[in-house]
Amino acid sequence: MFISTKALPRRTVLRGLGAAIGLPFLEAMVPAAFGAQAAAPVRRFLAFYVPNGMAMQFWTPEGEGRDFALSPILEPLSPFRDQMLVMTGINANWNYIHAGASGSFLTGTARGGRNEIEIVADTSIDQMLARRFAGETQLGSLEMSMDVPANAGACTGILSCVYTHTLSWRSATQPLPMEWNPRAVFERLFGDSGSTDPEVRSARLAQHESILDSVNDKLRNLRNELGAGDRVKIDEYADAVRDVERRIERAEQQADAELPVIEQPRGAPPEFEDHLELMLELQRLAFQADLTRVISFMIGKEQSARPYPQIGVPEAHHPLSHHNDVPDVVGKMSRINRYHVELFAGHLDRLRATPDGDGSLLDHMIVLYGSGISNSTRHSGDNLPLLLVGGGSGQLRGGRHLTFRNEPTIANMLMAVMDKMGHPVDRVGGSDGILPLDV
Repeated sequence: MFISTKALPRRTVLRGLGAAIGLPFLEAMVPAAFGAQAAAPVRRFLAFYVPNGMAMQFWTPEGEGRDFALSPILEPLSPFRDQMLVMTGINANWNYIHAGASGSFLTGTARGGRNEIEIVADTSIDQMLARRFAGETQLGSLEMSMDVPANAGACTGILSCVYTHTLSWRSATQPLPMEWNPRAVFERLFGDSGSTDPEVRSARLAQHESILDSVNDKLRNLRNELGAGDRVKIDEYADAVRDVERRIERAEQQADAELPVIEQPRGAPPEFEDHLELMLELQRLAFQADLTRVISFMIGKEQSARPYPQIGVPEAHHPLSHHNDVPDVVGKMSRINRYHVELFAGHLDRLRATPDGDGSLLDHMIVLYGSGISNSTRHSGDNLPLLLVGGGSGQLRGGRHLTFRNEPTIANMLMAVMDKMGHPVDRVGGSDGILPLDV
């Protein structure tokens, strides 16, 4: 261990030409004189949203409390059973087909807009947490999606597309766009300018220089001051950043030789899994370097029509979700639901394998996974498919299936998440209490 009475600052940043590289947690950031007290872990939050509801008969576990059996959809999460809390019986506060699903998932709002131009919900908990952590991290939060945003027009019923394309609301009337382009996310995390303007990105790319290359000398000097364990961490982290940068560059070369002059240029790999892997790795790096502690992510927007031929489901997701309880169609829906869980489990595995203080990233996180619709063929807002995963820095007790029979709302569950994150609030959306998670 690197021993020093003067610790390396936790928010150490190596600055180069247009670059600002945050560092992962290192032993050198904890002076021996302060011991474990100085190494107290931070808490992090991730919302992982899946669209178009769930094949509920394949989602809900059998049994309650600690005596429960994972369902076919949830079975890929068996390695995380001890850090998983499945919740059954929670209802939506606002359920207007697909708009209310994603619109109330993190806001718990009791109502939304009533036409295409009225945009109203409530402040989402990721933005409440972002304000709480804003002074401690480079970015208050990240909002990410796998789909190009649509912030105008009507997408569901007569309501604005905003509702189906974001989870995050800075205020009741200020929805935040979700970023789909991995280059823009990478620049926001590691670019010194913080700009997503295509001309700024073009200028950086014209330098033909890796962000890491611009801080190589500083990295080399830092390594000379660190212990063996910290040098390994620095090397692994730098390799991961460089790998992501190269993969983004390859994707951009495949998409277009030149960056188009639009706010968010094409830069995502053409294959869904390649795009997703990049977005999830950027999340992991952001958490690892403590660049942000709050991320909201949509693996698909509501009404997503993405097909999944790679798992034998070539039909579009949204039309398939209106299965009318036809067994064969419900079976295909459940395969999509399980596939999403498999991809999610892979992300959890990487978070658990990433050291963070006295544990892993997953040990110090609360991850909310689920959808704002249950039975999708009826756009049902009852008995939402929801679970929490992670250690919550000792605040989240997993290994259980909780069934609530008093019809609590998702807003009450969000109140409980805020409490577990160490930031209790008086109200979230239409809450009328706090959901008991320690029963």
